[in-house]
Parts: sequence; C-alpha cells; structure tokens
Amino acid sequence: MIFFIKKTLFTVLMHTFATPYNSTWGKKQQQHSIIKYRLTMTKAEIIQEISLKTGVEKNQVQEVVESFFKVVRNNMTEGKNVYFRGFGSFIIKRRAKKIARNISKNTAMVIDEHYIPSFKPAKTFVEKIKKSEMVKTTAAKREAEAKQALKEA
Repeated sequence: MIFFIKKTLFTVLMHTFATPYNSTWGKKQQQHSIIKYRLTMTKAEIIQEISLKTGVEKNQVQEVVESFFKVVRNNMTEGKNVYFRGFGSFIIKRRAKKIARNISKNTAMVIDEHYIPSFKPAKTFVEKIKKSEMVKTTAAKREAEAKQALKEA
C-alpha cells in the first residue's frame, strides 16, 4: 500500500507540474481544464487532478495526499530531511542568531538561532521548468498585466 501511494503520488505530481494540458482529454477532464489558466493550484484542485488522472475516488486521493503531508511534516519535525529523486527535497535550514530592529520603537532585538522548513527542487525539475514554454508565456502574461496595472494606477 505504501509503495502504491508513493509511486502514484510521485507520478501524478510530476505529471501535474511538468506537463502541459492536452486538448484531447475526455469530457470530465475538460470541465476541469480551467485550472490551466490559473497561476496557482489549491490542495483541493490537486486532489481533483489526481483523481481525474488515476480514476481513484476523491476521498481516497484526499486520504493519500493528507497522509503524504503528515509523513513529511512528522519526519521534518523529528529533524529528518525528506528526499524525492527527480522532484526535490524538503530540508531543514538553520537560521543564525541575529540582531533585528523594530523601526517603529527604534529598538534592537535579538532573534535566536532557529530552524525553518524549506523545499529545494531537483536539478531535473528545475531544468524542465527552465525549458517549459508554458512557464515563459505565463511569465510574459504576468509582466504585461503588471505593466498595465501600473499604467492604470
């Protein structure tokens, strides 16, 4: 069961984030194709996407996704890094002790050393993003929209 969950989740994550939408999908998939025009995906949309691509019911997919996040969260809480070959690594980064300033009160305060969770994408994943035409067109649209918003303001 764990192998099935790991393999299915990894496969769907790679296909969801690394492949463009196909216009020859069935009727059920076309209803959900509005996501391709959005710049972000929510957990509910990821669950729906996985359910559509695998044919597994949404509630089972939701359990798998929640279990995945729980396993990653628990392992990182225990101080372990989590690695997914070809996708990336969830790692713990150390932040050194530093002095910060509260500008409104004009006082200095010490921020102790602490650790934060971080995601480091795999080289192959970064290369796919760099070569993706979809990412380039989306970025160009964002820039055009930002310029338009500045002109209107």
